[in-house]
Amino acid sequence: MGSGVYEALAQALDRLPNGFPRTGSGVEIEILKEIFTPEEADLAARLSELAETPQEVAARLTLDPEEVGGRLRSMAERGLIWAGRFGGRRGFRLAPFIVGFYEAQRETMSHRLAHLVEEYADSPEGMRTLMTVTPALHRVMPAHGAVKSEWVLPYDDVKGLLLEAKSFRLIDCICRHQQDLLGRRKCAFPVRACMVFYFTERPPGPDSVSREEALATLDMTEKVGLVHTVSNVVKGLYYICNCCGCCCAILRGVTQHGIKQSVACANYFATVDPGLCSGCADCQGRCQVGAIAVAGDSAVVDRSKCIGCGLCVTGCPTGAAELKLKPEDEIITPPEDFAAWEILRRANRGRQKTGQV
Repeated sequence: MGSGVYEALAQALDRLPNGFPRTGSGVEIEILKEIFTPEEADLAARLSELAETPQEVAARLTLDPEEVGGRLRSMAERGLIWAGRFGGRRGFRLAPFIVGFYEAQRETMSHRLAHLVEEYADSPEGMRTLMTVTPALHRVMPAHGAVKSEWVLPYDDVKGLLLEAKSFRLIDCICRHQQDLLGRRKCAFPVRACMVFYFTERPPGPDSVSREEALATLDMTEKVGLVHTVSNVVKGLYYICNCCGCCCAILRGVTQHGIKQSVACANYFATVDPGLCSGCADCQGRCQVGAIAVAGDSAVVDRSKCIGCGLCVTGCPTGAAELKLKPEDEIITPPEDFAAWEILRRANRGRQKTGQV
């Protein structure tokens, strides 16, 4: 098989609501070559966002069902495609690049792949284009305890998610891992800081942790100053990323490329009471998007940059910082679930729903 299978896969990925924008350099093809074998790329390119059983895929491609099933399961185990229930049907579907199979490359991320992804991230045609489309891939959840209890919106209770879940995994942040391979990491935040959780009991694995350990990790990430981000939906959340503005691909859309809509801000904004502020600049150091600066004797929040994470509140020694609920006309409710998110995202990209190919 030649490079045509990778071209076909790139086109299929860009038809998904998440998007996989093409570049003049073709670096996206090199990324796919590092992750997929030609045979895997060929099979993945023939999938879509519609869930199909191995029998359905095999019948459509006139292949042996048992062989196709084995290949699909192997690819799903490595995160190259998705397996589960989508749109009311159970089966296999094409996984997007971000958030999707890229995050599954923690064990296989190489020095070459790290550089290719960075090139794609820096390309104005590539990941930067991907970050300009709404709804955003991720949304910010405020730090636990940073918002008055009566103001906490139902979908913003980050600790509540972990209290309801039954099984937990603690995994490495792919973004910090990539920056380590590049030798460019600017922060000292922990790498093993992202959480996956399930609302059913799951067999323990190498990354499994208890609920107590998951809650302790949540507290730790808030203490050191990391931003909680999750999938930009109300229902169906299953992971919490704990992000920094220097490594996180999505927050870098804000901090490096000035794309405010690359992350959906929380429905809160920070304020600082100058009468209580000591000017210590702790909040300035904790803000991952550069929204706070000390002017004279008090910190000042640039509301146009504030993402509502609440790290300034949880780190303020004098209680001067506070999160406030945005006015009603500024409240944005996330899409109900991933299916609704895909509909909105697809419409805003001007793409039709992809069927089997």
